[in-house]
Amino acid sequence: MTTDIRPKNIDWENLDFSYIKTDYRFISKFKEGKWDEGELTTDNQLHISEGSTALHYGQQCFEGMKAYRTKDGSINLFRPYENARRMKNSCDRLLMAPYPEDKFVEAVKKVVRANEEWVPPYGTGASLYLRPFMIGVGDNVGIKAADEYIFSIFATPVGSYFKGGMKPSNFLVSTYDRAAPRGTGAAKVGGNYAASLLPGKEAKGRSFSDAVYLDPETHTKIEEVGAANFFGITKDDVFVTPKSPSILPSITKYSLLWLAENRLNLKTYEGDVFVKDIDQFKEAGACGTAAVIAPIGGLQVDEAFHVFYSETEVGPVTKRLYNELTGIQFGEIEGPEGWIEKV
Repeated sequence: MTTDIRPKNIDWENLDFSYIKTDYRFISKFKEGKWDEGELTTDNQLHISEGSTALHYGQQCFEGMKAYRTKDGSINLFRPYENARRMKNSCDRLLMAPYPEDKFVEAVKKVVRANEEWVPPYGTGASLYLRPFMIGVGDNVGIKAADEYIFSIFATPVGSYFKGGMKPSNFLVSTYDRAAPRGTGAAKVGGNYAASLLPGKEAKGRSFSDAVYLDPETHTKIEEVGAANFFGITKDDVFVTPKSPSILPSITKYSLLWLAENRLNLKTYEGDVFVKDIDQFKEAGACGTAAVIAPIGGLQVDEAFHVFYSETEVGPVTKRLYNELTGIQFGEIEGPEGWIEKV
């Protein structure tokens, strides 16, 4: 059911991460080998063929990004060309027609401008979440790539993804796999998230925030934390994050890798993170566009429960990384060249 509220009635500082219908979204259609010019529309419903490949064979992908209100009232996008590039990679993996990267960014800007009053005020900690997505459509029945596609972008104001925001929460190592060893784990496709619903529900049923997934081949290495990437800070101040062909390449994670090395002067490592070695970390967290940084207080591994920095307080390195990242996003801190795109 659509939440029918207006910006003036929103409690910006207490927003959760849920859908609110805003005024405009962008839609473009691929037919007969080319994309049309696309347009803004007020209609948030899609009318598609019952034979659409997105419905039967999972031929669809999406992105997640945010627009941020700055102190001077302007609006920032954070590394939007990286989202455009990642979506192209997802499309290539599923034999979909990629949407041109420059047009992707311009379409994002159009949606933000058209919904400017929905961009949360500076200082509330909230942002305008943007969801570009693509689906295979048309009259199909055989297992093959579609000939027609819909690309669309909608926007909705959001608060923290994990309940409690920038506060530690506990996670459970799952016995389920998020993706196949050489499957679609590195693409942002819906099937990966559908596979995570049951283990996520079971983790929450045991009072954990979400499930942590190990590598699908050996079940010995940490890969993802729910719908986010994992990072840890070792006792000798190394920023560590997993590297695997089954992991979604998080734009937030790679931004944190850069910030850890260049702003916090930490050593960094991207590679295998064995779950048996978690006691090397004094801090740990989940990171992603939706989650930003979610500190991990403790991790349940089989019958053992490991606490990192604290179950109630955020570790100092995690806090510095969060402040640096969000400071750049909200325009309080100068970021590297090309990281911020003005709307």
